[in-house]
Amino acid sequence: MQGSGKAAQDLLDWYQKNKRDLPWRNTDSPYKIWVSEIMLQQTRVDTVIPYYHRFLEAFPTVHALAEANQQQVLKLWEGLGYYSRGRNLYQAAKMVVDEFDGKIPDDYKTITKLKGIGPYTAAAVLSIAFEKKHAVVDGNVLRVMARYFGIQNDIRSGKTKRQIQRLADEMISENSPGDFNQAVMELGATVCTPTNPKCEDCPLSVDCVAYQTVQTDTIPYKSPAKKVPHHHIGVGLIVNQKNELLIALRPNDAMLGGLWEFPGGKQEKGEKIEETVSRELSEELGVSVQVFDKFMQLKHAYSHFKITMHAFWCSIVDGSPKPISGKEIQWVTLNQIDRYPFPKANKTLIEKLHELEQSDLTTFTRS
Repeated sequence: MQGSGKAAQDLLDWYQKNKRDLPWRNTDSPYKIWVSEIMLQQTRVDTVIPYYHRFLEAFPTVHALAEANQQQVLKLWEGLGYYSRGRNLYQAAKMVVDEFDGKIPDDYKTITKLKGIGPYTAAAVLSIAFEKKHAVVDGNVLRVMARYFGIQNDIRSGKTKRQIQRLADEMISENSPGDFNQAVMELGATVCTPTNPKCEDCPLSVDCVAYQTVQTDTIPYKSPAKKVPHHHIGVGLIVNQKNELLIALRPNDAMLGGLWEFPGGKQEKGEKIEETVSRELSEELGVSVQVFDKFMQLKHAYSHFKITMHAFWCSIVDGSPKPISGKEIQWVTLNQIDRYPFPKANKTLIEKLHELEQSDLTTFTRS
C-alpha cells in the first residue's frame, strides 16, 4: 500500500479537479461554514442548498441569528427535518455572541461546548474554516476508508468507527486538512458510492484493498438495521365558531420541540382511533370533544419510526382548552396558519386544508 502522504496528495489533486461548486465552498466565513455543516447532517446536498441560501439571507451573521427568535429560525428550518439542529444552532449562536464576542471558537475543546457541536461537526468546522488538523468521519468517510484499507468489520460498531477515525487522523493532510476532509466526503458522495462505485475514476483505486481484491460489493459490511416501529397517530382539527383551528406548541425538550402541531397522540392497544383523538385531547388540553368525520390520513417516516396520521374534525363540548402538556395554544385562521412552523406531516395536512380556504370549517363539525 502506498504511503498515506501520497494517498492524501492524490486525493487532494483529484478534489481540485472534480469538486462540485457548492455555495459553502465559496466562503471562508466560519459562521457560514458552521451553518452548512449543521444543515448537511443526515441531509442531502441538493435539499440543503435552497435552505442554506434562505437562512443566510435572513441571518447573514451570527449576531443576526442570535438576535432572532426561535420561531423565526424554525420557520426557516421548516421541512428540513431534524429540528433539534435548528434549535441548537440558534442557542449556540447566542452563546457565541454572549461568551465569545461573536467569534466562532477555533479550538476543539471550546467549540464542542457549543450546543449541537459534536466530534464530527467540530472537526469539519475547525478543518475547513481554520485549517486545523482534525479528520472528519461520517458515512461517506466510513465507506471510503473501509474499502481503501480493506476493513471487513461491521461499520455500525463503535470499535470499527474508532479504528477508522484513527486511520483518518493518520492520513489527513498536514497542509490542507479542510480540503482533505471535503475530498474524502466528496469521493464517497460521487465516486465511492454504496452501490456501483466508479472505481475507474477513483484516485485511490491503485491501492484500494476492496477494489484490488474485488470486494467493493461486500465492503463495507453494515449489520442489518433494527426493525422500524410503526405508530398510528390520531389528531384533532378543533374548530370554533370563529372558523379558527386550534394549534399547540410542542415543548423544546420534546421531539419536534418548538414546532406547532394539531393536538393528538399515539393510539394505544385496543383503542379505536377516534377514541385516541378524544383521549389525547382530554389529556393535552383538558377538554371533552365530539369527534366527527375523518379529514385525511397520511403516512410519514421519521429517522427511527414511521407513522400513519389520522386527522378528524372535532368540536369542544365541555371545558376550555389549556396547554397541559404543551407550551402554548393558539386559535388561528387558515390565512394565519402559514406564519407558524410545523413538522412535515402537519404541513401536509395544512396543504390539504388550504383547499378549503373559502369554506366555513364549522360545517364539518355539525351533527
